[in-house]
Amino acid sequence: MEKISKILSVIDPTVDDQPALLRAAWLAKSCGAELELLVCYYNEYLSGDRLFDSPSLEKARTEVIANQEKHLEELAEPIRKDGVTVTTTASWDHPLYEGIVRRAVASSADIVFKDTHHHSAVTRALLTNTDWNLIRTCPAPLWLVKPHELADPPVIMAAIDPMNQHDKPAALDDEILHLSKLLGGSVSGEVHAFHSYDPRIAVATATANAYIPVSLPFDEIEQQMHEDHEKRFNEITSFHGLDDDYAHLVAGLTHEELPAIANSLNADVVVMGAVARNRWKRLFIGATAERTLEHLPCDLLIVKPDWFQTPVESRTHDAA
Repeated sequence: MEKISKILSVIDPTVDDQPALLRAAWLAKSCGAELELLVCYYNEYLSGDRLFDSPSLEKARTEVIANQEKHLEELAEPIRKDGVTVTTTASWDHPLYEGIVRRAVASSADIVFKDTHHHSAVTRALLTNTDWNLIRTCPAPLWLVKPHELADPPVIMAAIDPMNQHDKPAALDDEILHLSKLLGGSVSGEVHAFHSYDPRIAVATATANAYIPVSLPFDEIEQQMHEDHEKRFNEITSFHGLDDDYAHLVAGLTHEELPAIANSLNADVVVMGAVARNRWKRLFIGATAERTLEHLPCDLLIVKPDWFQTPVESRTHDAA
């Protein structure tokens, strides 16, 4: 992606506050991108699935979608007055994540914005099943918005894995950093890179292979692991032109260290890759990634490998 031209923002018709809409409108104005507002609606009692479909049910569905379209236009009008080109789409589709993916594909969206689920002010934002399914199936970069104000300038943190652990393709790190820099340039933000490694892995491996003579003390084994990760990390950050002050290599567990450094830097969004086994198996989110995503204090932007193809079928559901 060389330019952000089309942004899709998912609207929750059941609430008044729309953090994802505000964030999407901000980015659209900064990038000069077109913004599309989307509502995917479904009600099983109007679907005709329980009983035979009828003209009255068909009429009811048409009216519901028309009302949703009217609501989207009301949301779009002040954004248009701010100079952003806005279109609206209300569709009868379910489950929700599939409807979002279908529209993202049909509209060739460069980024999809969606609110994360949140409870009261005293509880942290939580990802829903829809969020997790979008992480696994949405082919476009997925920006999950948590309810917080952006800093000026915003801080963008690219979480990379230059050692290509968990079978993650090396090219995905380049995509993460490229998109982070594209965003940073569009909104005059600060771009940081992050990578963590667990030194206990090297010690555990040496201990497990005790039948192999180990000539180095454990602290030297840890040092060797640090140097290996540092070399690869520096190579990719240098290639993308990041200064050392903006590159953070940390010893520790990712699900602990990434939220901690995001807090310390007041990060506004963390850009991460969806882990992929290979192109013939579905994408998955490992236990470590799940724990990391739930504990981050800021927005999340999930990037897929460039070869990824969504498993969501391209069928459409019309209100009529």
